[in-house]
Amino acid sequence: MQQPSDMADRAAPAAPVQSAPWFVYILRCADDTLYTGITTDVERRLAAHNAGRGAKYTRSRRPVAAIYTEQCAGHAEALRRERFIKRLSRREKEWLARL
Repeated sequence: MQQPSDMADRAAPAAPVQSAPWFVYILRCADDTLYTGITTDVERRLAAHNAGRGAKYTRSRRPVAAIYTEQCAGHAEALRRERFIKRLSRREKEWLARL
């Protein structure tokens, strides 16, 4: 008869945990400035920005509208992409949003 510890050793390996996809986004603020950020839920984050619970930068520049979203493979990639986009000129960000 098998011992419980023997059966535990033969258990199927756990499936990898699927994390939510990450997105990088660009918002156009009421004063026509652009804000870039990352999130796992663009709609929820946009609602938070418009409710004054988002970034400090957008609180005094409401309403804001999403002009660009891009899905990333994970959190690290989203951070890298956000950093890249933040370094772009306004003209380049506008061009990216039109793609």
